[in-house]
Amino acid sequence: MEASRFTGMARDDQMKWRCISGCGACCRLDPALRQEAIDALSPEQRERYLAMVGPDGWCIHFNTGSRSCRIYADRPDFCNVANLVKLFGTETDPGAGDRLAIACCTQQIRSEYGGRGRVLKRFLRAIQPRS
Repeated sequence: MEASRFTGMARDDQMKWRCISGCGACCRLDPALRQEAIDALSPEQRERYLAMVGPDGWCIHFNTGSRSCRIYADRPDFCNVANLVKLFGTETDPGAGDRLAIACCTQQIRSEYGGRGRVLKRFLRAIQPRS
């Protein structure tokens, strides 16, 4: 995992995925950038997903000013990154889901906000083990 190369960072298997406020990188739904994710959806989910894409590629429910979701509590299941953690974690490798979600978020944050920005730094701090 990329995050572990940073000085003082925990081992990959110790990190736990967490969503951070004021990010919203995953709300960039542009189908040209997310075809793999769209292909994994059911036909009903795909239809809903595509209906949520605004003209600028961002979710129509995403407030770009505050970087927050207007329907967060009622967002579709495919918008909940925590589902990746549950879906891909296994009994023999419970950290697999966390690692996948961390990798996805890291890549998306870098893509939207850059690799040296505050959002990525806050995310990397948030996924560190809590003592």
